[in-house]
Amino acid sequence: MLKYVNNELFVEKTSVSKLSKKYGTPLYIYSQKKIISNFNAYENGFKNIDSIICYALKANSNHNILRLLASLGAGADIVSGGELQKALDAGINPQKIVYSGVGKTSAEIEFALKSDILMFNAESFEEAENIDKIAKKLKKKARISFRVNPDVDAHTHKHITTGKFGTKFGVMYEDAFELYTNASKMKNIEIVGIDSHIGSQILDFTPFKLAAEKISKLIDKLEEAGIKTKYIDIGGGLGIKYKKEDKPQTPAELKKAVMSVYSKYKDKVIIVEPGRSIVGDAGIITGQVIYRKTTGNKNFIITNIGMNDLIRPALYDAYHNVLPVKKTSKKQVVADIVGPICESDDFIAKDRKFPLLEQGEFIAVECAGAYGRAMASEYNSRKIAEEIIVED
Repeated sequence: MLKYVNNELFVEKTSVSKLSKKYGTPLYIYSQKKIISNFNAYENGFKNIDSIICYALKANSNHNILRLLASLGAGADIVSGGELQKALDAGINPQKIVYSGVGKTSAEIEFALKSDILMFNAESFEEAENIDKIAKKLKKKARISFRVNPDVDAHTHKHITTGKFGTKFGVMYEDAFELYTNASKMKNIEIVGIDSHIGSQILDFTPFKLAAEKISKLIDKLEEAGIKTKYIDIGGGLGIKYKKEDKPQTPAELKKAVMSVYSKYKDKVIIVEPGRSIVGDAGIITGQVIYRKTTGNKNFIITNIGMNDLIRPALYDAYHNVLPVKKTSKKQVVADIVGPICESDDFIAKDRKFPLLEQGEFIAVECAGAYGRAMASEYNSRKIAEEIIVED
């Protein structure tokens, strides 16, 4: 996707420098081929079993990316009514849409029921009661699963760990059987599945297998009690390669890990909810050097990419590789690469060895396709960055 040609950075066959000059910076640039390749890795990885690949819109909900994924047969994992509207507008089949999230409002639940989505991943008993009440008003049967928190450590950043006790997500494993039993008595609820999502940027499939083993025991207990489920939603969370030493697992390895547990369920459909691993490494954000300065013994390269454009470093202390758009033999310095926002946490990289570029020269921040533009804001009244999809 990203390579140097005659010392100039290209996305596919397109010059990053030319795009940056034409559309201005900061600029998000996505590779269509890489998005397709990443999605196909899931389709191929899970092709021998009954499965649905539901792209997690929270990673990047650009309309044209959604249209592309819809054309490939993707479903959607959504967490708001706005995301539901975007999924429908892009042509995603409602029967491939699952609705997650801890705070679904009554209006959002009604919208989803009228849209006839596949199912809700309910995250509390009160939510299930509200879904039942709204379904009764609409004279519909609501399909639900419960998101069960298996108390498995995904060994990722604390802000993106979701499967351990003490997080706001899901229902406690010990409470799940009782919740399913009570929900099965609701007249306007149809229990169709069970859901588990343990976190994001996971680089080892072991936590997925541990979660599957606990969920499998719960499925067996439910079925002994006469509560049948059709869908097993394993969530998403596969990591991507932000650093050289990162060794992400493949969708095929994920399938092998979970199906070592779930293969005994011949009548069930596996749902996977990838987001970052579809779009993360398919995108970059480009910017320009504004100024250089030294404060004490600290070097700063000040760019026009602010935390309002890419908040991940400030929010998670996340690592992103930074490249000069044109290779250079300029002197390298150890510097903080920072943005123009009036916050001390407004940085792209800290203590990074980087060429001392001239004012106006372009830089590119890798792996910015997920949780970049999707989390952007107008803080400091700055304009939201444009987005470009490159096809060849």
